Amino acid sequence: MFLNSILADPQATIDLVLRSLPPMIEGAITHSIPLTLISFALGLTIALLTALARLSRITLFRAIARVYVSAIRGTPLLVQLFIIFYGLPNLGLRIDPFPSAIIAFSLNVGAYASEVVRASILSIPKEQWEAGYSIGMTYGQTLKRIIIPQAARVSLPPLSNTFISLVKDTSLASLILVTEMFRRAQEIAATTYEFLLLYMTAAALYWIICFILSIFQGMLEKRLDRHVAK
Repeated sequence: MFLNSILADPQATIDLVLRSLPPMIEGAITHSIPLTLISFALGLTIALLTALARLSRITLFRAIARVYVSAIRGTPLLVQLFIIFYGLPNLGLRIDPFPSAIIAFSLNVGAYASEVVRASILSIPKEQWEAGYSIGMTYGQTLKRIIIPQAARVSLPPLSNTFISLVKDTSLASLILVTEMFRRAQEIAATTYEFLLLYMTAAALYWIICFILSIFQGMLEKRLDRHVAK
C-alpha cells in the first residue's frame, strides 16, 4: 500500500519530503544537536567525578558512586526521563521539557561513561603515577597533567560511540514534548497521515548525522594516534 501510494503520485511524495525537511532540520539544529552537546558535556563531567569517586579510598564516596551507576544502568532511559518530567511535579518540583531532557540524558551518560573513564584510568600503568609523584606533583597535578591525557586517548572510541548513541536517544525527548527533530516529524505526520514516509525521512536524517559524526570520530582517532606515535 505504501509503495502503491508512492507509485501513484511520486511527485506528491517528493514534495511532501521536501516540505518536511526544513522543519525537521530546524528541530535538529535548535533542539536535537544542542541537547546532545549539552548533555554529553555535563555527562562527561559527571562521569569523571563518578570515576574518581569509584577509585577513591573513601568508602562513602565509592558506595555513593556505585549506587548511582547501578541505579542508572539498571533502569531504562525512558523511565528516568518520565520520572524527572512527570514524576517530580508530584514533589512540587516542575521542570520544563528541555531542561528535564538535559538532566535525564546527562545522568544517563554520566553513569555509562564513568565506567569507561574508570577503566581508562586503571589502564594507565602505576609507574606513570609514581613518575608524577617523584618530580613533586600532587595527586591532582599528576591526574591532570599525566593520567587524564593518556586516559582520554584510551577512552575516545567508546566515548565517541556513547556520543553517537546519544544523538539517537534524543528522539525520546519527543515524548516529553521537546520539539526536536523526531517531534517535528510526528507533528507533520499527524496532519498528512504519511507516518511511514515521514518516519523514514527522520530515520534518514539521523543516519546522516551519525554517519558524519563517525567520520569525525575516525579522523580524531587517527590524529591522536599520530600524536602518540611521535
